[in-house]
Amino acid sequence: MYYTYVLQSEVDGQFYTGYTKDLKLRFDQHKKGQVESTKRRLPLKLIYYEACLNSEDAQKRESYFKTYNGKRFLHKRLKSYLTG
Repeated sequence: MYYTYVLQSEVDGQFYTGYTKDLKLRFDQHKKGQVESTKRRLPLKLIYYEACLNSEDAQKRESYFKTYNGKRFLHKRLKSYLTG
């Protein structure tokens, strides 16, 4: 399985989207500041993930989440979380 995931920075509230084969390991790397693109935005929360059968699907889903429509999908999906 491959995972597409969304993290939220507790500093600025911004989202970071990625994909990985090992979600637990990758999230631990983010939390420890070992990922260049997120190390200045710590602490981070894992707020959403999806499982995919192969890496191509996970990459496509990651790319979709970075589009306008993908961001709208995430905000609708996470509406109750984001509004408290």
